[in-house]
Amino acid sequence: MLKENNNSTAKKATTVRKRTTTAVKSTPAKKRMDNNDVFLKSPLKIIPLGGLEEIGKNCTVYEYEDHMIIVDCGMSFPDDDMPGVDIVIPDVSYLIKNKDKIKGLFITHGHEDHIGSLPYLLREIDVPVYATKLTLGLILGKLKEHSLDKKVKLIEQKPGDIVRAGRFSVEFIHVNHSIPDAVAFSIATPLGVVLHTGDFKIDSTPINGKMIDLARISELGNKKGFLAMLSDSTNAERPGYTMSERTVGDSFSTLFKQAKNNRIIVATFSSNIHRIQQIIDEAVKCGRKVAVSGRSMINVVTIATQLGYLNIPDGVLIEIEAIRKYTPEQLVIITTGSQGEPMSALHRMAHGDHRNVAIGPNDTIIISASPIPGNEKTVSNVVNGLMKLGAHVVYEKMYDVHVSGHACQEELKLMLALAKPKFFIPVHGEQKQLTKHAEMAMNIGIDKKNILISEIGKIIELTPNSIKQNGAVQSGRVLVDGLGVGDVGSIVLRDRKHLAEDGIIVAVLTIDYATGEIISGPDIVSRGFVYVRESEELMNEARKIIDYAVYSASANGHGDWTAIKSRIRDELSKFLYERTKRSPMILPIIMEV
Repeated sequence: MLKENNNSTAKKATTVRKRTTTAVKSTPAKKRMDNNDVFLKSPLKIIPLGGLEEIGKNCTVYEYEDHMIIVDCGMSFPDDDMPGVDIVIPDVSYLIKNKDKIKGLFITHGHEDHIGSLPYLLREIDVPVYATKLTLGLILGKLKEHSLDKKVKLIEQKPGDIVRAGRFSVEFIHVNHSIPDAVAFSIATPLGVVLHTGDFKIDSTPINGKMIDLARISELGNKKGFLAMLSDSTNAERPGYTMSERTVGDSFSTLFKQAKNNRIIVATFSSNIHRIQQIIDEAVKCGRKVAVSGRSMINVVTIATQLGYLNIPDGVLIEIEAIRKYTPEQLVIITTGSQGEPMSALHRMAHGDHRNVAIGPNDTIIISASPIPGNEKTVSNVVNGLMKLGAHVVYEKMYDVHVSGHACQEELKLMLALAKPKFFIPVHGEQKQLTKHAEMAMNIGIDKKNILISEIGKIIELTPNSIKQNGAVQSGRVLVDGLGVGDVGSIVLRDRKHLAEDGIIVAVLTIDYATGEIISGPDIVSRGFVYVRESEELMNEARKIIDYAVYSASANGHGDWTAIKSRIRDELSKFLYERTKRSPMILPIIMEV
């Protein structure tokens, strides 16, 4: 599917680029507005459906009159107050409602927070997806899991290509990030050009030798001038510059030598292909075989190798099941679990229940990632577990075994200075990061009234001379639990937290339909509240409370089961709280004869 699209797309992209470039040069924004007053009546609308006041779930809509394009459609991981939830995706109701207006879906890169929600959106709308080669490969893998690979039209693009999508023309611009083939978008609209940076850093010594195309951004900023810029704010609080990815390679070289006769296990993000390449290169230098553990790691390594983004010499890569054939000094294992995820391969190793890897004193374990905010405790637990098993563990604070894929303050300032946007909208960050990025924009000379920190779902309206928020669309988060999408809401989450905190009491009794008397029971089942066998006195008193509740409800003429259940719930809840200061969920079950 990808191969068929590649050839035709390359031809289309060349043709479109020539046509689009000519159109933009011959009809600058001011002239178009003078010749056609309709443009004065229609502002450009930018609607973030995710990625603001949060890290993840990135999704932005650009809308002009009856034409829309979407940039990214990512997911995020659940918070601690979402027990049982697998992933969180943006509410795309607005997109489904306006699916006939959507002219294209453009993806900046292949990280989950930018592509993770695509299967859930693309099952609802039919729209072409434009992305670079590796990004499309990762997207295709996700679509296959959802049986959508034959339905969706994937169109490969290269940096420099321009795609016309309705009233928009989108140019792909190469940037550096922690995954290859990342791009920014220069989006030409009837009112001007908008720069959407996506996730980026400025790496002067990138692993693949391709530095961010600052020249093109500067050229567009000087010649056409950007009407607005939406820019990555993840590291807006960090001063200076982000270190080059090659720094990690130097650290690996030192640590691999220090490991001597130990088996080496490296945990990192599965999507950080440059990092994986450096691990493989160092393993080859040391004469070690490489095994891969973790489903997502295996998938990404397979796709990246097939598409030519990983160079693995023949005979180096072995199956994880084959590691028992080799001595520790002959092995390097690359694994998932750098964030301490409960079901990840590294977590299972730390708890001694990995099928193929048993951790011991002959292991050197390198955690090549920094904890995502909120994951510090889970990562610490994994480190402690590995150390208890005797392993030597190296993590970020000890050596330069991880660098960020996002720009720090000086790089963000440089991007602002080169692009020279009239209006600035910081994105991809929590409120504190968005605010800090806005302050930087003011410090380099952008007028405060031209900077807007928006919110998810708010409609940003742009004209050549103004920026404002005007109204909102349906937005928010949709929770995915197993095969259920959106069927877990606030009430279900409240019940789950209630069960987790105080447990449940089930009261079962049989009542005579004619007389309203209890024939058998009540039997009480406790789960997560108290151990019944050690709380017989409490349970006996609880049975008396239930007897009283049924009798009083019947005596007062409340003979229907709903009223009786309500009375049991109220009386039992009051009693248990007085005795235990806990409020378990109470579930009365009444059978009638």
